[in-house]
Amino acid sequence: MNLLYANDRRGEYPPSWYAATATKMAPFAPLKGAQKADVCVIGAGYTGLSAALHLAQAGRDVVLLDAQRVGFGASGRNGGQLGSGQRMEQDDLEALWGEPEAAKLWALGEDAKGLVKSLISDHNIDCHLKPGVAWTGSTDSEVKHLHAYADLLASKYNYDQIETLDHAGLQSVCPSPDYRGGVLDMGAAHLHPLNYALGLARAAAAAGVRIHERSAVHHIDEGTPATVRTDAGHVVADHVIFACNGYLGGLNRRVAARVMPINNFIAATELLGDRIKDVLPRDVAVADSRFVVNYFRLSDDGRLLFGGGESYGYRFPNDIAAKVRKPMSVVFPQLRDVKIDYAWGGTLGITMKRLPYLTRIGSNMLSASGYSGHGVGTATHAGQLMARAIQGDGDGFDTMAAMPNSPFPGGPAMRSPLLVLAMSWYAMRDRLGI
Repeated sequence: MNLLYANDRRGEYPPSWYAATATKMAPFAPLKGAQKADVCVIGAGYTGLSAALHLAQAGRDVVLLDAQRVGFGASGRNGGQLGSGQRMEQDDLEALWGEPEAAKLWALGEDAKGLVKSLISDHNIDCHLKPGVAWTGSTDSEVKHLHAYADLLASKYNYDQIETLDHAGLQSVCPSPDYRGGVLDMGAAHLHPLNYALGLARAAAAAGVRIHERSAVHHIDEGTPATVRTDAGHVVADHVIFACNGYLGGLNRRVAARVMPINNFIAATELLGDRIKDVLPRDVAVADSRFVVNYFRLSDDGRLLFGGGESYGYRFPNDIAAKVRKPMSVVFPQLRDVKIDYAWGGTLGITMKRLPYLTRIGSNMLSASGYSGHGVGTATHAGQLMARAIQGDGDGFDTMAAMPNSPFPGGPAMRSPLLVLAMSWYAMRDRLGI
């Protein structure tokens, strides 16, 4: 089964709150016939859009292909949180890779956050960018860890935008009976993810990128130049960028062995009105410390957008709203009666260590994926880093590519069952408060 079409209609965005409120964009025509380009980018999410935009601004001739629509995948369906640093915390990076390299990765993470903010400003992208992401703990040990991590970032990385919150402080931000304390990062932010992707697409098209939607790539003839083939046409290009993330399929076995697609789910409630004060009296995004993270924020029109629950097969569950309501009712028991107006799923890419996987597939092919839920900033930045690498400046790309990233055990046949076992264990630990 092809993940591109397993849960969605061809050429249509999923029926999400994001799609319902997006600034609409006319479809781009599918690729037909033969084209030539300096660079062919496969995948029009944040990674591909950023790569194409930065290459076009540097004077390169770029063709951007997507099997569905611009921002169709995780880029247009995610929680909209723009986090600081990397997906892995800095003390873990220090233990894994050493302090000098961990410092480089922190700097790159801050560059990623700054890049998103500057792109939104430079291209007048209306995506409701707002500051503030809180991380919460449901146990005393989780709160202690979060406070210690904030101290580490302040003392070692000179990051002073995080406020530690005791129980009372967190309740003023998010009055959930499930949370005992946490931190609030006002250097992080949240946004409308599909509008951000569409804004990048408009900027890329204005810069001269030739975008083709509904143009699934089924084969690549490697070489210099390479030939990227779809059902109705092909592109001959000096360079190829893989920006497919969870929708890579069988295009490259090496990347597929290290980046596994999983599904995550979000629900949008009815308009909350006065009930907002009982959920999020401050308009910030929130993520908790569970292994399968719950994440949520307010929509611009006053709904709760709540993400929770994962699955590891091809198909989404039949009742996505019920799947999300379960963790939402733990965090906000006061919303057990709230109506859910929208519920949708999306496929993202994860890696074994939750570190992004950037790699040189060949002398003229680059790939970036596996953002593991930290993609708003990291994916946008990865696109820029690949654009720079093609122009001869590979420092940032090579730093990210040097991170250790092992393949999933068991190969494609066994990685999903093994992950289900691991996730079940961690889910049990969450329930027991271990």
